[in-house]
Amino acid sequence: MNHHIKINWTQESNFEYEENNQKISLDIVSEKGFSPKKLLLVGLAGCTGIDIVSLLEKMRVEFSEFTIGVEANLTEEHPKVYNEIEIVYSIKSEQTNQEKIQKAIDLSMQKYCGVSAMLGKTAKIKAVLHLI
Repeated sequence: MNHHIKINWTQESNFEYEENNQKISLDIVSEKGFSPKKLLLVGLAGCTGIDIVSLLEKMRVEFSEFTIGVEANLTEEHPKVYNEIEIVYSIKSEQTNQEKIQKAIDLSMQKYCGVSAMLGKTAKIKAVLHLI
């Protein structure tokens, strides 16, 4: 499947992306829009999170809270790229589910999440699980 997107310049360094009546504003100035590089990290968190929720449902693992934090190191030289990324999965579930949750994380990172596969070409990605 091929993806096709189009962004429109609005003013100065601001661009806008629209899909399904929803808009995302892109800019290097945070008050005017989202940073394109940070949106890559949002895409990574969303991709792996969706995988994990689906896998945990199939495994019949119950959880009541789930947050994903991503911290990334950006190189100093141009083109500036992420070379280290840490993903912290905080999930509220029973301790007895830890092994299944870790398996879901591993499956997402190693098999299903295309965003982590792409970013993994330039960055070392570390996944950390915290049961809460």
